[in-house]
Amino acid sequence: MTTALYDVPGPRTRQRHRLYGLVSTVLILALLGWILSLLFATGQFTAEKWTPFTYKGIQELLLRGLGNTLKAFALAAVLSLALGGVLATGRLSEHRTVRWVSTVLVEFFRAMPVLVMIFFIYVALKAEPLVALVAGLTLYNGSVLAEVFRTGVHSVDRGQREAAYALGMRKTQVMTHVLVPQAVRAMLPAIISQLVVALKDTSLGYLITYEEFLHAGKLIASNLDYDLPFIPVVMIISPIYIGMCMLLSWLAHWVSRRQRRNPKVEAAEVAAPEPGTLLPGGHRRPG
Repeated sequence: MTTALYDVPGPRTRQRHRLYGLVSTVLILALLGWILSLLFATGQFTAEKWTPFTYKGIQELLLRGLGNTLKAFALAAVLSLALGGVLATGRLSEHRTVRWVSTVLVEFFRAMPVLVMIFFIYVALKAEPLVALVAGLTLYNGSVLAEVFRTGVHSVDRGQREAAYALGMRKTQVMTHVLVPQAVRAMLPAIISQLVVALKDTSLGYLITYEEFLHAGKLIASNLDYDLPFIPVVMIISPIYIGMCMLLSWLAHWVSRRQRRNPKVEAAEVAAPEPGTLLPGGHRRPG
């Protein structure tokens, strides 16, 4: 049995693949076991290192840091999408000056390290930590999203644009009613990926004393009274960051699924012909 792309593995090949999978599983389990043995050997699971997380003050510190992280991310995400849309519109403009200025801004902010922009806004402009963090994330991620939007619009088949213009639609109508709705599907994975980057980059806020999630973890991990529980802090904070990123990915998948079920984008069903249907020329088809 074969397919158009490759030959279906035979019995010996399937047996070899099962052996590869078994060996890989054993190696992964051995690696995890070795890591756990090191953690136990260095006393990372002692009660002294884990007891602090049962204290109400520590829990409130972590929750406050998580709330500040989500606050910075929400602001940066909304502003980045808005800035990306504005810069992408400028890059797609027919006016050379607008297009040139937008291109310079996009290339400049994409090339600048986000940490440098955050520090510049915080130190040179003497902004508040939250303002500096959100502004730096917005400038960087907005410029990246501008390229994502522009590429997504260009990915739509050229015939769609030409057909819309042939119907007498203006450029704004072509963009909002024809190109952008079709480009969203192509852009969505890249948009979510960039938002995940923005979420993780909120951890840079601890460098400018913004009390976000990582900053709260750093305060706990560096506490001598709790025997420097660095590894326990990592084991608590990391799954939460991973969970938030997975939630964003799930949200993107849900939105994509909703778009596919949208009646506005589904193909209209055509009724099957019945006996007596008029044929071209006005004659009825014989029954």
